[in-house]
Amino acid sequence: MHQRDFTKTLRQNLTDAEQRLWFHLRAHRMAGQKFRRQQPIGPYIVDFVHFGARLIVEADGGQHADAARDLVRDAWLRSQGFQLVP
Repeated sequence: MHQRDFTKTLRQNLTDAEQRLWFHLRAHRMAGQKFRRQQPIGPYIVDFVHFGARLIVEADGGQHADAARDLVRDAWLRSQGFQLVP
């Protein structure tokens, strides 16, 4: 399965925790701030991102089992000026 197809499947089948987080980040808009979910940034697709604040929130679950790959992803995202909240 292609990465983008896999991401689309994840987006359509959010876990309960992701649904709750998305509700708070998107529906409440956190003081008018806008988050996007499952956004491609370079070679990665992040769970939630606020481009204006350069803030990424990752809801790491079973699909992020390889910690070494996560460290590489996180380092690259930081090098692009993003702050990460795991």
